[in-house]
Amino acid sequence: MAKRDFYDVLGVKRGSSLEEIKKAYRSLARKYHPDVTGNDKAAAEKFKEVQEAYEVLSDAHKRRTYDRFGHAAGNMGGGAGPGGGRTYTWSSSGGGNQKVNFDFSDIFEGGDFGGGGFESIFEQMRNQSGRGSKRARRQGRRGEDIRHKVRLSFNDAISGTTQEIIMTITQADGKNRQERISVKIPSGVHTGSKIRLRGKGQPAPGGNGDLIITVEVEEHPYFRRDGSDILMDLPLTVTEAFLGTKVDVPTLSGATTVTVPAGSSSGRKLRLKGRGIKSQKTGTTGDMFLVLKIVPPEKMDQASQELLKEFAQKNPQEDIRKAWE
Repeated sequence: MAKRDFYDVLGVKRGSSLEEIKKAYRSLARKYHPDVTGNDKAAAEKFKEVQEAYEVLSDAHKRRTYDRFGHAAGNMGGGAGPGGGRTYTWSSSGGGNQKVNFDFSDIFEGGDFGGGGFESIFEQMRNQSGRGSKRARRQGRRGEDIRHKVRLSFNDAISGTTQEIIMTITQADGKNRQERISVKIPSGVHTGSKIRLRGKGQPAPGGNGDLIITVEVEEHPYFRRDGSDILMDLPLTVTEAFLGTKVDVPTLSGATTVTVPAGSSSGRKLRLKGRGIKSQKTGTTGDMFLVLKIVPPEKMDQASQELLKEFAQKNPQEDIRKAWE
């Protein structure tokens, strides 16, 4: 099945602002989140599709690249070349066709254009076709990138941490050696975040490759993440919801006391401003939202049931399902 356009996935126009994209993403992420849909496989696929679209369109560099190349960015013709690049055939000024291998991976990963952008691509073409400098031809290809996945706890992902990883390096003589490296994980990363350490990959005469760290974040027992915001379900007894109460709740920065207004209903959200996650891009901090969940008692004696019936008679409500008509 052909991959859908990322703008169509989020339901926004190509000229939409970042705020419009964020708003659309949050709405869809809440709709298809596993906590809401349970084991619905179709919803899970939708959730992954929305996450992928947002990861690209919320990043200025990735969005510009996607707007130019679309989904064909990683498959622009030609065959696979050594080291994960692709081989392209082009006509040289001297006549005839020449095959050139170069790698587009840096354009579409990390949003930094690999430190060289399109100039580095054309430099690869010149070097490999024999038109580059003698020094470039002597150096040869750049070393391979090493990809490594790290799994973080929810709290470590929010606050940042340092992880030690062990890499396998292939030396010039073909032998492998292991190298231990300390990686600083910035605060606010999420599942799918990539951290690129330049020059820490496989060595080669043309320069070392990079080490690319992909982050996977474990689920928290009661916190959920929505961009820079944190969501948490707050269970209430029927009496607490009717009469109102004060509850001590955990937050990322420690426990705080929250006042629940009388007459609160399930699904209502209480906002704790500035108790969310600090964004590395904007420097702003999100909010925390408490989603109220009224939990009735599992058992009720006869006398209590009669009291509720009497309560309902003395406090009649308008048809709360009138909208269904």
